Amino acid sequence: MPTQSTAPDSAGNELRDMVRDFVANEIRPVVEELDATERFPAEIYEAMGKLGLLGIAIPEEDGGAGGTVRDYVTVMEELSYGYASIADQCGLVELVGSLLSIFGTPEQKQRYLPGLFAGTTRCAYALTEPGAGSDLGGIKTRAVRTADGWRLTGEKVFIHNAPVADFAMVLAVTDPDKRKRGGMSMFLVDTDLPGVERAYREKKMGQKASPVGGLIFNDVELPADALLGAEGAGFGAVLKVLEKGRLGIGSLANGISRAALDTAREHATTRHQFGKPIAENQAIAFMLADMAIDHQAARLLLEHGADLLDRGAEAGSACSMAKVFASEAAVRNSSRAVQILGGGGYIRGVEAERLYRDARITMIYEGTSEVQRLIISRALLK
Repeated sequence: MPTQSTAPDSAGNELRDMVRDFVANEIRPVVEELDATERFPAEIYEAMGKLGLLGIAIPEEDGGAGGTVRDYVTVMEELSYGYASIADQCGLVELVGSLLSIFGTPEQKQRYLPGLFAGTTRCAYALTEPGAGSDLGGIKTRAVRTADGWRLTGEKVFIHNAPVADFAMVLAVTDPDKRKRGGMSMFLVDTDLPGVERAYREKKMGQKASPVGGLIFNDVELPADALLGAEGAGFGAVLKVLEKGRLGIGSLANGISRAALDTAREHATTRHQFGKPIAENQAIAFMLADMAIDHQAARLLLEHGADLLDRGAEAGSACSMAKVFASEAAVRNSSRAVQILGGGGYIRGVEAERLYRDARITMIYEGTSEVQRLIISRALLK
């Protein structure tokens, strides 16, 4: 197992040490098996629930850990250092749990949050559609009022946890004339309701133990209390948690970056060519230096964004900067790790190869790199 990076750690604390122990004892021993089988590791999530590692930055009165966004950033990086798929689940619970905490009624919170934070209830965050990814204003899933509640019709694609979720937070159009300006609403949809169909399970390049698939809603009858938050307020509510979500994915990416640095450094110091460790060759040493720079710079950007959110300050541009830099750094660092390991880095079952596959999606989900640059440039030019 690679050694932990010795890069400066400005947020070292008991939480980080606890998560590192959990990763070493519970996650790393099964990573290869999870990547090979694509199994959903329910037992790991239940263990995380017992440790309070689900709902990190959600108030204790709602069942969360009551931590800060900085704590959330810390936990996501450490979990991803073990395996990005596990961190991905933690991030999903944080997003859905945040929406329920902020907008849910007492009855909705009581119904969903205890199991969610215990790791026994599985959620999905159903936004993306065949014709609407980066542009959420283009979604077509429709919810129409009925005498008893709502009727939901539509399709969602590329949805994390769709194959296993017990319920989904679904964004739907409730007023086609207003759409994202007051015409979209959030709904809590139990996946065992008549008309809910799990359409398929995708075969992914990486993060294979984090299942992704489609959800189809065929005239699903929902009770009135399935509405989460105010009618028409769904688009703004989703945007409200996106900044924390982007820091979460950026931190996940940075865990991959650090794992890539450590496995590359271990190989470079033990692999000998021409009578000396390859780390003594300047070409390799400089590559390791660049990996350390990328990891540390990303961490500082992520911590800055987290500090802004914790203070309640404007953080949109800062969170986008952190997400785009950290995700692209993860792709660079995992690619460098493969290069340093040479042919061995291209073999299935070698950590560098898995990290390379796991890293690529971080530039796409929770807002593509192009969307992040659009947000940043708009803030600069406003």
